[in-house]
Amino acid sequence: MAANNRRMSGKKGAQVGSGGQRRRGLEGKGPTPPAEARKGHKKNRVVNAKAKQAVRRPAARGRGGKGTSEMVVGRNPVVEALREGVPAVTLYVQQFIDNDERVREALQLVADRGGVHLMEAPRPELDRMTNGLNHQGLVLQVPPYEYAHPEDLSSAAYDAGQDPLIVALDGVTDPRNLGAIVRSATAFGGHGVVVPERRAAGMTAGAWKSSAGTAARTPVARVTNLTRALEAYKKAGIAVVGLAADGEVEVGELAALGGPVVIVVGSEGKGLSRLVGETCDFRVRIPMPGGAESLNAGVAAGVVLYEAARRRA
Repeated sequence: MAANNRRMSGKKGAQVGSGGQRRRGLEGKGPTPPAEARKGHKKNRVVNAKAKQAVRRPAARGRGGKGTSEMVVGRNPVVEALREGVPAVTLYVQQFIDNDERVREALQLVADRGGVHLMEAPRPELDRMTNGLNHQGLVLQVPPYEYAHPEDLSSAAYDAGQDPLIVALDGVTDPRNLGAIVRSATAFGGHGVVVPERRAAGMTAGAWKSSAGTAARTPVARVTNLTRALEAYKKAGIAVVGLAADGEVEVGELAALGGPVVIVVGSEGKGLSRLVGETCDFRVRIPMPGGAESLNAGVAAGVVLYEAARRRA
C-alpha cells in the first residue's frame, strides 16, 4: 500500500497558472531593429567606431564659417526633427530602452534616410551629454550648419541671370522666425538670408524645422557686422530696403523692389537698430488698416517678399 502511495504521489496535480505571461511573451516586441542598431552586431560596431571618429574630427571652416553642433533631446522632438529632414550625424539610443512606437519610428527614419550613425549608450552617458535633460533615451546630434558668405548669395543670383533678392535680419532672435523667413524666401524666389553672428538666431534644429526643409535649398549667410555687409551690397549696386512702422514709403509704392534688393527686417520689439536704419536706402511701411501695431517678423518679411516677387513676374 505504501508503494502504491509513493507511485500515486508522483502523479501530476493541479498546476499554478502562468497568469498570461506566456501569452504576453508571444505577442512580440515589434519589428527587428536594423543591424546597425543591434548591440554586438558587426555593423553596429562599425558605425559606433565611425561615429566616435566623426565626433573627434575637427570641423573644417568654410567662407561663412560653421555653427556649433547641437543635440535634439527627447522622443517626440527627435522623431519630429527626423520627419522634417533636419540634418543629423548620430542617433544615440539608450541601452535597454522601452521599445515604443516613437523609438521604432526614429530607428526606421534613420534606416530609410541613410548616412546617420546609430549608437547605443548607457543612461549615465546620455545624461552627461545632455547636461541632465529629460532625454527619454533618444538623443539626436545635429551637425554644425555651414553658413554661406554674403557675396555668395548675390553671385548665385547673377549667375542665374536674375536680380538678387536677399533678406537680412537685424536683431531677430527666435529661430522659428528665421526658419519661417527662409521658407518665405524660398517660396518667393529669394536667393538667401543674412544673419548677424551675435545677438541673433542661427540655423539651429528649431530653425530647420520651421523652414519645412527649404533650408536645404536656400542658403543662410552669417556676418560679423551687418552694417558693413549692407554697405558692401550697396556698393555692388543692390538697393537696401528696411522695414519700419514709420517708414516714408508704403511697400506697394516702392519701385526698387522690382530690381536687385536686400530687404532688412528688424526685431518685433525694437525694429531696426539705428545704424542699420541709417544704412538703408529706403524705409518702407506695411499699411495695416485693421489697426494692429506690428507684424511678426516672419509675416512682415513674407509680405514684402510677395510684393518683390509680384513686381518681378
